[in-house]
Amino acid sequence: MLDTVLLIVFSMIGLSLLLNLWRLIIGPSVPDRILALDTMYINVIALIILYGISMGTGLYFEAALLIAMLGFISTVAVCKYLLRGDIIE
Repeated sequence: MLDTVLLIVFSMIGLSLLLNLWRLIIGPSVPDRILALDTMYINVIALIILYGISMGTGLYFEAALLIAMLGFISTVAVCKYLLRGDIIE
């Protein structure tokens, strides 16, 4: 039963990644593109966690945590650049 559910969730998150990529490419404004990129980080984290569940190992959870930290820092840096024109003051 768990294998079937994991396959369904993998496909749903994969579809979500494709839709986010479409929004990233065609987004009408820069904030929409930033939001799409941030959502893609979250979807990649979900895929890594699901893969860790399917493999039965805890190593992938640490990788997901690292990607979450990098995603947060990069989103903050891009937003700060767009608001002020400079990342480091």
